[in-house]
Amino acid sequence: MNRDGSFRLARGGLHWADFLHPYHRLLTISWTSFFLWVLAAYVVANLAFALAYLACGSGALSGVEDASFRGRFLAAFFFSVQTLATIGYGKMTPEGLAANTLVAFEALFGLMGFAFATGLLFARFSRPSARVVFSSVAVMAPYRGGRGLMFRIANGRPSELIDVRATVTLARFEPNADGRMTRRFHSLALERSQAMFLALQWVIVHPVDEASPLHGLSEADIRASQPELLALITGVDETFSQTVFARSSYAEAEIVWGARFRDIHETDGKGGVFLNVRRLGEIEAAVLPE
Repeated sequence: MNRDGSFRLARGGLHWADFLHPYHRLLTISWTSFFLWVLAAYVVANLAFALAYLACGSGALSGVEDASFRGRFLAAFFFSVQTLATIGYGKMTPEGLAANTLVAFEALFGLMGFAFATGLLFARFSRPSARVVFSSVAVMAPYRGGRGLMFRIANGRPSELIDVRATVTLARFEPNADGRMTRRFHSLALERSQAMFLALQWVIVHPVDEASPLHGLSEADIRASQPELLALITGVDETFSQTVFARSSYAEAEIVWGARFRDIHETDGKGGVFLNVRRLGEIEAAVLPE
């Protein structure tokens, strides 16, 4: 898993049609990609209708001043824009059955197209999502006389998250019965797996005790197994009263041994607490017990 929650994998063995989910794709791509796709569809549709108007004949549109192919094409293109958006300035008008039939079809296509684009835009704005900020590293730090594997999170939005829950899984390579290395997954027990609110930071701790899959292993042993810490955070956004989630991971190179997180709480001078989320990954050296 990447730090942004996306997965480094590809699925195969499916029919090509199984990968075509345009509605889901348009809801999940970035805003820049979304507007580029809308713009591309808009231009392509008007180009197609412009060519269709030209195919109806030279007299299909009246009011065209430039009789050259370039002038007729541009006039047909902008006439399509006016028809698709139901603008209708009135300077150019369709002539004949073919052109008027095409106008009727384009008007219907425009109404449905703009309704579809508006629905997508509303769905993207109204879809609740979390903005949970994860520390840039996880640490193996001193914890209650022993050790603890920990990372910390904070809410990156002004709205509040309530009933926040954390699920952490450790993935690593382990030898199986015939000696081959197999990737295994271990659900890690946490010091606290639920928080009522995420108003400040939350340091999520896995105590490395006798029940931990990391118990008795040295740093070299753990790093040799290529560990990856997978984190899933769920909570209820009070703005929408809906469940949102965020996920991230820490690869072997992103787990720092013999360190602990620095205190990043400050007072704002008015009796409140200031939390600098940009400092969430700041650490300092710490001595691990033997």
